Amino acid sequence: MSEFVFAPPAIPSVAVAGSSQRFPVHCIYCVSHNYATPGREISSEPPVFFMKPADAIVANGAAVPYPSRTTNCQHEIELVVALGRKGRDISERQALEHVFGYAVGIDLTRRDLQRSAKQWGQPWDAAKAFEGSAPVAAIRPAALGHVSQGRIWLTVNGELRQESDVKHMLWDVRHIIAELSTLYEVRPGDLVFCGTPAGVGAVRRGDRLEGGVEGLEVLRITIGSARGPD
Repeated sequence: MSEFVFAPPAIPSVAVAGSSQRFPVHCIYCVSHNYATPGREISSEPPVFFMKPADAIVANGAAVPYPSRTTNCQHEIELVVALGRKGRDISERQALEHVFGYAVGIDLTRRDLQRSAKQWGQPWDAAKAFEGSAPVAAIRPAALGHVSQGRIWLTVNGELRQESDVKHMLWDVRHIIAELSTLYEVRPGDLVFCGTPAGVGAVRRGDRLEGGVEGLEVLRITIGSARGPD
């Protein structure tokens, strides 16, 4: 007799560049508002984090169903940091020792639900943490070099929508890991989406999205038909 009442789901995972092994995903943490924008003062406040479920992961090249209960699903291209060591209260000096590698991700967002939640002071969970909301390309191991600068970009149907440089993040990877580890014990398998530059916008069924960070595998997805009734 099985110890489970039904078969447990497969472990969400991400491809590793140059390897047949895969990176098992534990938690997905995301950083909000991490790029400077015109007219916005740089804040001395710590970064704000939110989470997505591990099974929000979508593989590179997949078709992502258009999410339900929204008419304004938007793209956000991001540098993703994959963690390979456990730690709490990690110093910035030691933060990069916990990095397994880097990848490109897209944080899909039901923007209309997010705006409504902000208006009423409610959590963002329904806007951010839904099925298929975290496409991720293959992870490049940190042994090949850490990412502190480089072009970050996204196109929709060949049209450039977002473009910046990772060096313009308000909080760099060291700072993000150090701060996150004061709130949670980070673990091997954690992914950290590091925030998106300006230019986010709506996607529609049939759209082809391509996005990248210099030196990492390019992420390509298409937006498919709706998962359920709008």
